[in-house]
Amino acid sequence: MKVRATQAILECLLEQDVDTVFGYPGGTILNLYDELYRYQDKIKHILTAHEQGAAHAADGYARSTGKVGVCFATSGPGATNLTTGIATAYMDSSPVVFITCNVSEELLGKDSFQEVDITGIAMPITKATYLVRDPQTIPDIMRQAFAVAATGRPGPVLIDFLKNVTALNQTIDYEFIHWSENRNTSSIRRLAVSHGLKAPEPDLGDVEKLVEMIGQAQRPLLICGGGVVRGRAHEEFRALAERLDAPVAITVMGGGGFPGGHPLTTGMIGMHGSQASNVACNECDLLIAVGCRFSDRVALQPDTFASQAKIVQIDIDRSEIDKNVLTDHHIIGSAKRVLALLNERVPQYSHPEWKERILSLKEERQEGTGDRLTPSQILTAIHKAAPSGAIVSTDVGQHQMWSIQHFHFDYPGQLLTSGGFGTMGFGLGAAIGAQVGNPDKVVIHATGDGCFRMNCHELATVQYYHLPIITVVFNNGTLGMVRQWQHLIYKEHYSQTTLDRGPDFVKLAQAYGLKGRRVTNRAEMEQALQEALSCGCGYVIDCQVDIDEMVRPMVPGGAHITDFLLK
Repeated sequence: MKVRATQAILECLLEQDVDTVFGYPGGTILNLYDELYRYQDKIKHILTAHEQGAAHAADGYARSTGKVGVCFATSGPGATNLTTGIATAYMDSSPVVFITCNVSEELLGKDSFQEVDITGIAMPITKATYLVRDPQTIPDIMRQAFAVAATGRPGPVLIDFLKNVTALNQTIDYEFIHWSENRNTSSIRRLAVSHGLKAPEPDLGDVEKLVEMIGQAQRPLLICGGGVVRGRAHEEFRALAERLDAPVAITVMGGGGFPGGHPLTTGMIGMHGSQASNVACNECDLLIAVGCRFSDRVALQPDTFASQAKIVQIDIDRSEIDKNVLTDHHIIGSAKRVLALLNERVPQYSHPEWKERILSLKEERQEGTGDRLTPSQILTAIHKAAPSGAIVSTDVGQHQMWSIQHFHFDYPGQLLTSGGFGTMGFGLGAAIGAQVGNPDKVVIHATGDGCFRMNCHELATVQYYHLPIITVVFNNGTLGMVRQWQHLIYKEHYSQTTLDRGPDFVKLAQAYGLKGRRVTNRAEMEQALQEALSCGCGYVIDCQVDIDEMVRPMVPGGAHITDFLLK
């Protein structure tokens, strides 16, 4: 059947159960937006204030729903504005398909207006890039892109269409595949198999060897990494932890992969990890890391990391094995599949003395007293007021660490944070994507005053689409995490970190047609939260926090995991 090329693009989106895209139009992508006008009853478009916001929104949508996110942008600066969002998705293995359009074939390579080699730019920060020169290849490329994004270790893919490929008079042969017959990921799975993208099947010999190692261990420790969350392997992981009767440390990206309030949980591990997690890592005799790449924020000193233990790494990506920390054993495969095989073979164990040693190190966080508002008071108020399943999106910095330390994340996609790339400005876009994808859930956006300046323009998106996102600003008048390092390591040389300047965040919220309130103590914070939860619209709470509040504990980069600079 002959159809318009742009029609084929949108039909391919429907094949993959795409009902929402985030984006920002421009000259070269107008042909596609013209087609989108005809599909507005089938595909909802969320217009953000900036392309980076659209990229983060598609990412947040993907992380919170488990589906592939989709983002549109035009050529030149429109495309390059996506790159931070693309890299953020890449580092955290989030499946997003980015669709851009470039100048026409005859203008390509001539430094034409708004021309840029976005496929070349994005190549190091994507799983794959495609430059579409032939309209007849559209269906195959679109289908393959979704398969690549969602299969194996997930990640972003970019498709760049030349403008002549999407010309309004351009037609191609296209076979309609009724999208309702391919809901969820069934079509993606079939495409993955046909393109040789299926996740590797674990070696049963490797699984049996780990079963033997578990039987010999007296002090086992599990690390829940981002692969558990991405692979939706949380139920299998919990079952294994309970079979092993072993403490569980959680990475930043592993939040939601194991219940934060579970009795076996020791909390975050690494630079700002708990004493229980870091000591357990140092004293265990078997460390099983699932979907964890041992980044420099976890294995701060790789040569001494878990030096008393046999280290086992379970990962879907072979390139991560022995990249940062040398292992004694590894299993290649998806977390869900490997854990299922282990659970079939591992008997019930009991490690009471080891658990007592480690879990006794867990400490209750102090809220602080007096009239001054503390981060712990803010987070306790949120925890008490918000529904237990509320989604929390963060930017990057002190507020990020406080939030992850304090909240109990119980399911995949409940915590949205930029762990690998550390992107200031990620949080509000991600919250928008999460709220669009989960309209019945409460979405909390935790941010700092420095980060909020980088994404506050997306309040326009929050207002226009009536998204009841609650933004909580930890306003300490500084780039808090950088100041903390300056205080502890750089002899209090506070170079360019003090933010003694506007805007007034409450007035800013009001300027965008939203509600806002400034709070200075716990009672005001509790009142503001009740207003925010009941108002039905976006709400900004400006929390006045002392400039010298610090994230505790802290181990400096490159130090041994138990060499706490702060406790």
